[in-house]
Amino acid sequence: MAHFDPNARPFSHKWLNERLAIDTLKRVLSTEYWIPKNINFLWAMGMVLAATFGMLLISGIFLLMYYVPTTKEAFDSVNYTIMSQVGYGWLWRHIHGVAASVVFLIIYIHMFTGIYYGSYKRGREMIWISGMLLFVTFSAEAFSGYMLPWGQMSYWAGMVITNLFSLGSLHLNGLVEWIRGDYVPGQAFLSRFFMLHVLLMPLIIIGLIVLHFGTLRIPHVNNKDGEEFDFEAEAEKWKAGHRKESKVIPFNPVFLSKDVFVLGIYFMFFFYLVFYHFEFAMDPVNFDPANGLKTPPHIYPEWYFLWSYEILRPFSKNVGLIWFGFAQVIFFLLPFLDRSPNVAPANRRGIFKIWFWLLLIDMVGLTIMGKLPPVDPWSKFGTVFAYTFIALWFALPFITKMEKPVGGK
Repeated sequence: MAHFDPNARPFSHKWLNERLAIDTLKRVLSTEYWIPKNINFLWAMGMVLAATFGMLLISGIFLLMYYVPTTKEAFDSVNYTIMSQVGYGWLWRHIHGVAASVVFLIIYIHMFTGIYYGSYKRGREMIWISGMLLFVTFSAEAFSGYMLPWGQMSYWAGMVITNLFSLGSLHLNGLVEWIRGDYVPGQAFLSRFFMLHVLLMPLIIIGLIVLHFGTLRIPHVNNKDGEEFDFEAEAEKWKAGHRKESKVIPFNPVFLSKDVFVLGIYFMFFFYLVFYHFEFAMDPVNFDPANGLKTPPHIYPEWYFLWSYEILRPFSKNVGLIWFGFAQVIFFLLPFLDRSPNVAPANRRGIFKIWFWLLLIDMVGLTIMGKLPPVDPWSKFGTVFAYTFIALWFALPFITKMEKPVGGK
């Protein structure tokens, strides 16, 4: 039971510590949260992702001050008011646009790092599942934000994506109209996605980030060798001064200082894009105002959705929707489809190493094909990549079940 000092000054460290257990929280989540030594810079991607989300929040608040969420004024508020009339409005928009795109690059690096090193196995399933929930929520946040400039691609991408909810031959058009608030995207549609983007999705993301960091606390994070050791015993070595012999380091300040170094390198890359190559995050078709009577010749989503979009295209409407849904769900099931007992990097796991690189190459191929028009020969390549993606996931349980224990004969 906490001992309360009646003489403690209000809001002093002692006064707050008695009520909020600040020292205990610092010890549990910071100074005595132990990280394996045998990791590399890829373990800093979580912190890079959190910092990028912070940039999105800050820039989004500044943009929100001048954005007008109406179909008549949204386009001009983004492309004229913010870009031309507001001091440094162009900078905040560039930061927001670049961060919205780069955040998915970091997510995919983080995701494939976890797959390569088996960081979803042996008690770490909830780390993976909470991370995939973050991926889905970030995707919903990105899609809702893409609607807000109310340009041509905003309108037509919104039309195409919401049509998926009709579920093909089930013709659930009433559900589509309910989502849009009308028969076609209009004011109700824009208002709903504005609310999702600026309020609901950010709140869910913040909650999931807390959950994700919580799942990382117990069990401890994985390492690049998949080695399991007694964290308490290794921590005692560190505390006793035997730091070279210890296999762990404290999160704060040692590991955190390494994260800060990686963040410094990352922000140089980030602001280089903001000032010199921001156009990669700005679809040129979206600089035309939304027009429901003029369909763009080739409608496609942002680059980070292209791989799943390409899985939809080669098939008939109903079959395509089934495989599209498959692609959205299958990553959640990875900890249960991988039947191998090994927690080791892919380069030590035999056939799984081939499976990993094939999956990575296949998703890059799907992304490239998704941006190209659905004509030969690109449509044939896209079909091959789509079938390969499906086949790889069906093969995974059989490949991993036959896998020999690492170090075994």
